[in-house]
Amino acid sequence: MVGYFPFFIQLENAPGLIVGGGTVALRKAEKLLPYGPRLTVVAPEIGPELAALPSLTLVRRPFREEDVEGMAFVIAASGDRALNHQVAGLCREKGIPVNVVDDKEACSFLFPALVKRGELSVGISTGGSSPTAAIWLKEQIAALLPEGLEAILAWLEEQRPMLKARWPEERDRARGFSALFSACLGLGRPLTVEEREECLKEAEPCR
Repeated sequence: MVGYFPFFIQLENAPGLIVGGGTVALRKAEKLLPYGPRLTVVAPEIGPELAALPSLTLVRRPFREEDVEGMAFVIAASGDRALNHQVAGLCREKGIPVNVVDDKEACSFLFPALVKRGELSVGISTGGSSPTAAIWLKEQIAALLPEGLEAILAWLEEQRPMLKARWPEERDRARGFSALFSACLGLGRPLTVEEREECLKEAEPCR
């Protein structure tokens, strides 16, 4: 095993299936929902906390093979090992990414420990070898993130069109973004227009 490559994919409006209605399925849904997928939960019994989550499609019946059709990804979290393996095998046949709870060998992708601050997402994985270590690393990273980072990142994204128009060359823009980011970190907040212009004046490329 050479490890898992950390793809970051767009899940907004992507159809996803969770097979299972218990606490493990609840945890998976809570991690996924902030990224905007359209989740369907299939299980004979669905716990009240899971059922109360917004934007879920709830199907209270046993899993059927056709449930995976059209899904961008599937989570097998039923608590029934045989059923989870059935779901995983079916997904692999159809080329659908599948995560099987507590069974790394049956997974085609793993859930990372997540740190999320607005548009920033940090995923930590030990390849399934030590979830405890992944959680520890998550806590360490979360503690290192400065206050106001979410607002700073949103502000920097707003500056992108201006910088592209101002400095067409990528290396010049990179210098500008670096200067803006450093200034924001120093102040702990986004810059005012005056502060931004002063910062960019100092970062103006030499010709």
